[in-house]
Amino acid sequence: MLLSHKKSEIPQLGFAEFISLTAMMMSLVALSVDTMLPALSEIGRDLGASDNNRSQLIISLYFFGMAAGQLLYGPVSDNTGRKPAIYLGYGLFITGCLLSLFATTLNVMLAGRFLQGFGTAGPRIVSIAIVRDRYEGSSMARVMSFVMTVFIIVPIIAPALGQGVLLLAGWRAIFASFLILALITLVWFILRQPETLTKEKRVPFSFKPVIGSVMIIFSNRHAIGYTVTAGLVNGFFLGYLNSAQQIFQEEYALGAAFPLYFAALALSIGGASLFNARFVLHHTMQSLSKRALLSITVLSAGFSLFALWSHGQPPLWTLVAYLFAAFFSTGILFGNLNALAMEPLGKMAGIGSGVVGALSTFISLIAGTVIGQSYNGTVLPLTAGFFMLSLASLAAMRWAEK
Repeated sequence: MLLSHKKSEIPQLGFAEFISLTAMMMSLVALSVDTMLPALSEIGRDLGASDNNRSQLIISLYFFGMAAGQLLYGPVSDNTGRKPAIYLGYGLFITGCLLSLFATTLNVMLAGRFLQGFGTAGPRIVSIAIVRDRYEGSSMARVMSFVMTVFIIVPIIAPALGQGVLLLAGWRAIFASFLILALITLVWFILRQPETLTKEKRVPFSFKPVIGSVMIIFSNRHAIGYTVTAGLVNGFFLGYLNSAQQIFQEEYALGAAFPLYFAALALSIGGASLFNARFVLHHTMQSLSKRALLSITVLSAGFSLFALWSHGQPPLWTLVAYLFAAFFSTGILFGNLNALAMEPLGKMAGIGSGVVGALSTFISLIAGTVIGQSYNGTVLPLTAGFFMLSLASLAAMRWAEK
């Protein structure tokens, strides 16, 4: 057999079906964010947002929910089994979709988005645990490579899907499509995926391991330094997600062409992931990450000055070229920083992963929301935010390595 199972007595899905189901469940995160981008301004207008920057909270509240959820699902799945934790996540996500679908005010929409984020943290976190239950070593790495390939493709096509649904049926149909996809994958999961955590391996639920993990991470210079670095890097990417629709569709008047530009920039991140997978075998994660951050810092400093000279609206092709280069470096950082943060936490990898993910997401949420809410009709808040956060990331990385 190409892939050895850790627990051969448990009936398992075939390899291709397992990859497809896992990728679909994890892709709910990217779909729930990127599909929304073309519709943000229209949703804000329909629900009475006081200004366009308020519409960005539709993205931010989703990430806030997901950050909070990452702390919960790991311990719950260790106690109840993987399937009940997945059911909990799907239940919250579906409830959030219904709230957003029928929302008549922005506050109800934001409550729905928080629940969607809190819910999708379940499939995202627990799916990785299921992969870990089924496979180990190189087999697990191979499975995750296939899953992440799909995960990278989704952001490339999601805005185009959202734009298409928006043009054909309006923004509420986007939430209806989330609901349909969630129900399809949930029924598929219920019928086809067996429980992978046997009763004798389950552990009592307790907040003590989570609190203990937080204390260990905060007392470990390496772990907390790279967690903060990852949060700051994710922060400038979230700042881009918050303001991309306003920059491309309104400032540069791209209209329905916005998803094409978004897809082109997403390709740079996917290309960087492939580049990193190859070059990390010949260079350390620290050296690749430091070079990537230096590149973003220098690029952002230079382009911010150019944008200032251009009165905040540089030629579109220069902005796209700058973002393509910056996101290539960001793609290198995505893969390395979480691994570096987890490096000293090997004995508590499960809970540690959830804590690192939650802390870095909270940091990115604050930083990305500040960038997005600073949007003033120019690209200056975005490029200046990239520069300041990359500079802070370099400082955090240097502190972590002392």
